[in-house]
Amino acid sequence: MTIAPAAAAAAYQALSNIGTTAPAATAGTSTPAASFSDFLSGAMNNAVGTMQAGEQMATKQVAGQADIVDVVNAVNSAELSLDTVVAVRDKVIAAYQNIMQMPI
Repeated sequence: MTIAPAAAAAAYQALSNIGTTAPAATAGTSTPAASFSDFLSGAMNNAVGTMQAGEQMATKQVAGQADIVDVVNAVNSAELSLDTVVAVRDKVIAAYQNIMQMPI
């Protein structure tokens, strides 16, 4: 199985954004750790927002209000987000199937 360079770059970018999306804790205060479901919800909202931005840029281009370079960048970012979401979904399904095949 080969991984496309664009998909690898998108996954790397998504990983680099993980640390920047969480609020920074100050040294004197303690904040409760965010749950895994909050993390997944935030990641999905981010992916959906990226895809909506790509759609909006494409609509602006059709109306003649946007530069083609900006449109291509927005659509490419949306495509990479979708590829990342699909890759994570596939891994989750594969993990679930492995768990279901384990002997009791």
